[in-house]
Amino acid sequence: MKKDISLKDRLIVALDVPQVDQARALVTELGENVNFYKIGLELFMTGEYFKLLNWLSDENKKIFVDLKFFDIPETVARAVSQLGGRNVYFATIHGNDGMMKAAAQAKQDVKILAVTALTSLDQGDLDDLGFKCDVQKLVVSRAKRALESGCDGVVASGHEARILSTEVDNKLLIVTPGIRPVENIDDQKRAVTVSQAFENGADYIVVGRPVRDADSPRQKAEQIQYEIERAFAIC
Repeated sequence: MKKDISLKDRLIVALDVPQVDQARALVTELGENVNFYKIGLELFMTGEYFKLLNWLSDENKKIFVDLKFFDIPETVARAVSQLGGRNVYFATIHGNDGMMKAAAQAKQDVKILAVTALTSLDQGDLDDLGFKCDVQKLVVSRAKRALESGCDGVVASGHEARILSTEVDNKLLIVTPGIRPVENIDDQKRAVTVSQAFENGADYIVVGRPVRDADSPRQKAEQIQYEIERAFAIC
């Protein structure tokens, strides 16, 4: 089942830069090629996070607040409620059932995404953290609990997107980070390409460094949008 999502909105660019001025410059350079942006912890620590959020809203951009809320449920609920009415489309939770339920109950006009397993983690990392199961089983378990808790979607690697689509019967949005258009040599251990992500069932992809660090970020975004169009034309 294909979800009703604009092709251009399926690309989310991560504004992984240290300063708000750099983020605004990148958004301006990308122009109409990108409608959707993720802003995370690095920019939060600048003290100008909501200034940037408001500016993105004024520019008619969709906003993904990626702060991975993790705290006692009441605190999570109060934090999530602060995002209501700010044109925030997605926000992430990285916690247990109680935290996910609290976020879902407080979400207002925000869609809540539960983080399953970070794409920078592999099986060895999960073993170190004390998770005595393979990555796929952990991701499926987290997704099912997210659905039961009232979340709207999950953040999951493209490697697990296919089985997730089946296990949760397409009832959750699947947002896939760790997209690497070329051979991967950085800290994203469970990366996939643009076409692989959508072939496997992702609804959105998050791309950061490949766009930010390109000789021409605008051309790279255009190329990724073309790859998205091709992926859905084939589907």
